[in-house]
Amino acid sequence: MESLTNRIVCITGASSGIGKACATEFARLNCNLLLMARRRERVEDLAQHLARDYQIRTLARQLDVRDSAEVEKTFSSLPSEWKQIDILLNNAGLSRGLDKLHDGKIQDWEEMIDTNVKGLLFVTRAVLPGMVQRNSGHIINIGSIAGHQTYPMGNVYCASKFAVTGLTRGMKMDLLGTAVRVSSVDPGLVETEFSKVRFHGDAERASKAYAGMTPLRPEDVAEIVVFCATRPTHVNIGELLVTPTDQATVSMVHRRT
Repeated sequence: MESLTNRIVCITGASSGIGKACATEFARLNCNLLLMARRRERVEDLAQHLARDYQIRTLARQLDVRDSAEVEKTFSSLPSEWKQIDILLNNAGLSRGLDKLHDGKIQDWEEMIDTNVKGLLFVTRAVLPGMVQRNSGHIINIGSIAGHQTYPMGNVYCASKFAVTGLTRGMKMDLLGTAVRVSSVDPGLVETEFSKVRFHGDAERASKAYAGMTPLRPEDVAEIVVFCATRPTHVNIGELLVTPTDQATVSMVHRRT
């Protein structure tokens, strides 16, 4: 197990769900955390809490990864001691709507593509050159089982996550010959705010996604992310697909009545 003490870990979408759970796991390993999210108050509270509980350094920044200019400004204006990022966790992502393509809402499509694909690209472009220059670092992308299998009415969301799979593989090719590692952790059903966001705040509809089955917890995914990050430096875990025991494929889920 590779020690991560004092490594700088940058996490996007850090204010809740998988991002928040990953922040906690990395804090336990004495990492210094650069936490970014759209919700300023929540990400600042998390940063303060983890700094106090684990005696680590933290820095919170409000960031909408969809805005390329904001991404560039945020990373270029970091204090010098925070610019040498060792691990980048591209976690910011979402789904909007569940419609057949011909009924889909263009605004939903744009939000998914801008966040899941372009946001990942913008942040990676800001961080990766420094890793290449230092010949060290690790990019970890949070993908999805939906980046391996499509499901009815998941058209654009699945396409955005297929893009994450393709980008992860492409990054590894581009970085061949360097010591920079690239991984993708691709969960199935995880109980977070994901479904509530997808259904625009409809909590009752969102709860049905997990009815009668036991989904993954954000902490389950966080443990796997940390596992990838703590392998010896000659080991690169490229893709890791993880599902609940109650899930066989993207659409086959065992539900207890």
